[in-house]
Amino acid sequence: MPRTTDHGLRTDFNRILGIDPGLRLTGYGVIDFDARKPLLVDGGVIRLDEKLPLADRLIELERELDSLIIEHRPQVVAVEQLYSHYAHPRTAVMMAHARGVILLVARRANLQLEEYSANLVKRSVGGFGHASKNQMQRAIQSIWKLKEIPKPPDVADALAVALCCGWALRAETRRPKRVSGGANREQGSPKRRKKRGDHI
Repeated sequence: MPRTTDHGLRTDFNRILGIDPGLRLTGYGVIDFDARKPLLVDGGVIRLDEKLPLADRLIELERELDSLIIEHRPQVVAVEQLYSHYAHPRTAVMMAHARGVILLVARRANLQLEEYSANLVKRSVGGFGHASKNQMQRAIQSIWKLKEIPKPPDVADALAVALCCGWALRAETRRPKRVSGGANREQGSPKRRKKRGDHI
């Protein structure tokens, strides 16, 4: 059984599934996190049929996410928090549908679920809270010394979320916590599936 801290965080987590939600392309990235040298396990996209009704695309997404979790057995699922940009309210609403499925699948699998703001993810990986998609792609390429930038950008975004999660959880487990009296104490490539493509 995994150990947990008093904050409910697993202290022996290792494999993280980062997800960049979408109703056309959902990016995913799987890493084995180590602060010194995170290992890239898998990365790609789930392609959803835009001709299908929304409800059917959500079912497709659910099935593919279930399959990813069964295949890779992550301990943590990480996703960006929803940011409602006033200029594109429809995009935010559509993104919320996909995020809802992701949260459902993760909780149903009894996995630790973490959410991070887009600015934090970009700052953690790209060094700048407003980094462009191309800058994020190049940051991911540099971290793992990839021959080419990850394409489409949804893959890099998902891997960035996974990395941000790893660093954030590591910092959380290393942070001294307050106790009574005011004292402190330390605390390879899988087979392609029909709906997936653009693996790293």
